Amino acid sequence: MTDTDTETKVEAAESAALELANVEAADRSAALEAIADAIDDHREDVIAVNDEDVEAAEELLEAGEYTQALVDRLKVDDAKVDSIVEMVESVAAMDDPLGETLEARHLDDDLDLYKVAVPIGVIGTVFESRPDALVQIAALALKSGNAVILKGGSEASESNRELFELIREAAQEIDAIPEGWVQLIEAREAVDTVLEMDEHIDLLMPRGSSAFVSYVQDNTQIPVLGHTEGVCHVFVDSEADLAEAEDVAFDAKVQYPAVCNAVETLLVHEAVAEDFLPEMADRYAAAGVELRGDERTREILVDADVDVNEATDEDWRTEYGDLILSIKVVDSLVDAIDHVNENGSKHTESILTEDDAKARTFMTGVDAASVFHNASTRFADGYRYGLGAEVGISTGKIHARGPVGLDGLTTYKYYLEGDGHLVASYAGEDALPFSHEGFDGEW
Repeated sequence: MTDTDTETKVEAAESAALELANVEAADRSAALEAIADAIDDHREDVIAVNDEDVEAAEELLEAGEYTQALVDRLKVDDAKVDSIVEMVESVAAMDDPLGETLEARHLDDDLDLYKVAVPIGVIGTVFESRPDALVQIAALALKSGNAVILKGGSEASESNRELFELIREAAQEIDAIPEGWVQLIEAREAVDTVLEMDEHIDLLMPRGSSAFVSYVQDNTQIPVLGHTEGVCHVFVDSEADLAEAEDVAFDAKVQYPAVCNAVETLLVHEAVAEDFLPEMADRYAAAGVELRGDERTREILVDADVDVNEATDEDWRTEYGDLILSIKVVDSLVDAIDHVNENGSKHTESILTEDDAKARTFMTGVDAASVFHNASTRFADGYRYGLGAEVGISTGKIHARGPVGLDGLTTYKYYLEGDGHLVASYAGEDALPFSHEGFDGEW
């Protein structure tokens, strides 16, 4: 793909975005229903091309170039297709995020100001090896009235092409949906072209390695929304229900270790460490989890039938994305909070305790997009939050934070309704006063 090809696609998306912003909610939802049906009807084709991607990835895994976690993220089977279809239908059924009056204010008689939700415009996305990410992003973009540029990883190229064509063709069954609202770019070089198109793209959402996201942030003038890492923690407090804590800590690591909301470091209060860690370590070991511990953890587990490697300073800041876990014993709740704030990535953190006051201290003291009490970090997900799906997870604090769903893909306009009003009337010696009174009203 040449720079010209990429530029043409981006410009087509920009043109489509202007039309899509004014397409009725019913038409956008109908297009999503058509997309869900198309993916469901062509599931065998999707799985077949995905098998090609997986086979190629497994060869690179054997060569040591890919990780097992990447291969796991790549796979699409019947159950995965079911979840993709369900996700698209869920997004279709959600309330329209556009046109909502967020605020209304009387400035004076017959002079009313409205703050109204509108699409952002053109969203550029670069995402990892999960083919379902392409569908999530496209579905949320369409529902929120945004055009979208999709760039998936080369390891999922066959799957991405198949899903993209199904989405594009199905959406065109609805006459009101403009052509060009969804674009797929594939060449690695195309990313650099996209980064330079700040006059045409309104927001970038990269999903991938820390190094890649940092590269995007450093090489564009387009606003970037995303996260560089998912270094998530679970803290087992001195007042935790240890049986419950064991289940939650296990789920947070083992249920799906390849994703950004899986726990990477387990913190355990010293008061319960000797009671909690032996059984917990045995359960992790049985599931194939490699353990890395601080000195106190290793001392507690020295007689256990479990290998625990020495954790380094780097381990406390590492997103493994695999069946690897670092464990640290801490002296207090304050020490746990300090460790998380120093080493975490502001993604998702969890405290396990029966003491509500301590839970609140942890939840307000930790700087993260999502903080949980007695729940697995794996709940940090747009679908589980009821957002329909997510474009990605933002660990920044501007515009959107945490799983970014429909609301995160909207901005707003101010509409002012007057009756020949002049600014001059509100200036000078006999200036009229503004009332600035809020009221319940829709634009």
